[in-house]
Amino acid sequence: MANLLIKSEQWSLPIDLSSLTPLSKMSDEQFYEFCRTNPELRIERTADGEIIVMPPAFADTGNRNSRISGQLFVWSEADGTGESFDSSSGFTLPNGATRSPDAAWILLDRWNALTPEQQASFAPIVPDFVVELRSSSDTLTSLKEKMEEYIANGVRLGLLIDRKNRQVHVYRLDREPEILDNPESVNCDPELPSFSLKMAKIW
Repeated sequence: MANLLIKSEQWSLPIDLSSLTPLSKMSDEQFYEFCRTNPELRIERTADGEIIVMPPAFADTGNRNSRISGQLFVWSEADGTGESFDSSSGFTLPNGATRSPDAAWILLDRWNALTPEQQASFAPIVPDFVVELRSSSDTLTSLKEKMEEYIANGVRLGLLIDRKNRQVHVYRLDREPEILDNPESVNCDPELPSFSLKMAKIW
């Protein structure tokens, strides 16, 4: 059976389940159709097939997300070696999970190796860089587990931004996570050469 985990505090979330008859573990095609049927929601899928439905971000979280994506986009366009993605982008990881980080970046040669059909779906590729921004409905434990999943699946650099505690958890391949307390910026060298995420307007 497919489990639906709805992340909500005080939300009424109408979810169209018409594409899930009978309700069972979804195929990739069924999951894609389910997401298309509910475009107002951010939907992820765990490696075990559990569906996680996330309500639209609160305004201040969306504002901070756009500031993160904006900085990444400006750097990526100037650097020219990769493509940047915002929080609406979904990626299928090697373990079968479909995740939508708040921001992501992928080396251009890896992205271009995908077919147009793959790029137009939940692309079967692990981003080189991801950012997760903790919202009021997120637990730190669940986000740490997600970051560990990213790294285990091949993400080279991941940032978990905890606004509540003004900390940034930095994840890298083959290293223990590093915690930065109230940093002014986060240096993303060498994975993203010369990119430094400025935190002043993200806190």
